[in-house]
Amino acid sequence: MKYLLLKHYRGGPTPVDGWTTMDQWTPDEVDAHIQFMREFADKLVGTGEFVDAQALAPEGTFVRHDGEGRPPVTDGPFAETKDLIAGWMAIDVESWERALELAGELSAAPGAGGKPIQEWLEVRPFLTEPPTVTE
Repeated sequence: MKYLLLKHYRGGPTPVDGWTTMDQWTPDEVDAHIQFMREFADKLVGTGEFVDAQALAPEGTFVRHDGEGRPPVTDGPFAETKDLIAGWMAIDVESWERALELAGELSAAPGAGGKPIQEWLEVRPFLTEPPTVTE
């Protein structure tokens, strides 16, 4: 079963006291966080559970189709960074329980002061079949 672990810039339930965004960390704290992420991914490569992972820039725009022959409509830059996804990791595991276990481990990545950031991660299964439509 494949799952997507989504890391949000902000969002989810109330953060743990003292939680700060990465732009407020020291360079050494950022390096430690990235090293943790690499080691976590390497561990999952070793167990055969890693599919892919990417970090995303904070900039982004919503886009939608506005009719044939018309340019797409955009909303401009996001008003709040809480709506952005900071990055993601796709995993292929045996069960929902294993996906939750790995998300819990990933949530312990170090942040400011080297302490686990305990960030909320969104765990979403890949859609394996199109939804059934009944009339």
